[in-house]
Amino acid sequence: MRLKEKTAIIVGAGQSPGEGMGNGRATALLFAREGARVLAVDHRLESAKETAQAIANEGGTSVAFEADVTKEASLKAAVAEAIKLWGRIDVLHNNVGVSLAGGDATPMEITEEAFDRVNAINLRGTIMACKHVVPIMRKQQAGSIINVSSVAALTANYPTVAYKTTKAGMIAFTEQLAYHNAEYGVRANAILPGLMNTPMAVDTRARTWGKSRAEVEAARNARVPLRKRMGTAWDVAYAALFLASEEANFITGISLLVDGGGSLRKE
Repeated sequence: MRLKEKTAIIVGAGQSPGEGMGNGRATALLFAREGARVLAVDHRLESAKETAQAIANEGGTSVAFEADVTKEASLKAAVAEAIKLWGRIDVLHNNVGVSLAGGDATPMEITEEAFDRVNAINLRGTIMACKHVVPIMRKQQAGSIINVSSVAALTANYPTVAYKTTKAGMIAFTEQLAYHNAEYGVRANAILPGLMNTPMAVDTRARTWGKSRAEVEAARNARVPLRKRMGTAWDVAYAALFLASEEANFITGISLLVDGGGSLRKE
């Protein structure tokens, strides 16, 4: 087992309404299968409980915890809960993100309220979670932090402004985190998913645009160079597992593309 007796906090371990599985739930399940004790954190407690129950059904160890990433105090409480339960934190996986559902829009249409909402969820929440986990990992002289950014951070033609800029900020923050904590044995890396077939990515767009899920799915599949098919939550989960494991012991500060070659498209 690649994470045997490790403790992992997964922020965003529930998922948005829709078909299939989200990145956070898949990662929580995979980490538990590999021996980790998982604190499944989400602002929807029922969704976090569903994740924890799915882990328990497979014989794993998980506890659900409700936290609002826009509130530092609730993230601090989540970290304290993991320490109370298991005495250490080996992995912090920040998997929270919102775009259209948060009111994201083009630079000419974005509102102040929508931008602040997306920033608070996508970037500030990750920074606050790390603020409370890093001192623990420094004391342990070990730890892995994995932040989920997006290929949107790298593409100039991405249409909405708040998601793109906050995910670009995630890369910059992860690099800073990696540099300033390397001497303590704490690693920090980012994952940049491309077009993924998850409830947040597909179902949210279908609802917002008034289209069927099949229409949105087909259009997104057509844009993926590799096999003309979107990735799944498991693709992100396995990337996170690698970065969390000892196999990535000498890797810090990277942005790992999980995009089926999508970033190679120049048009």
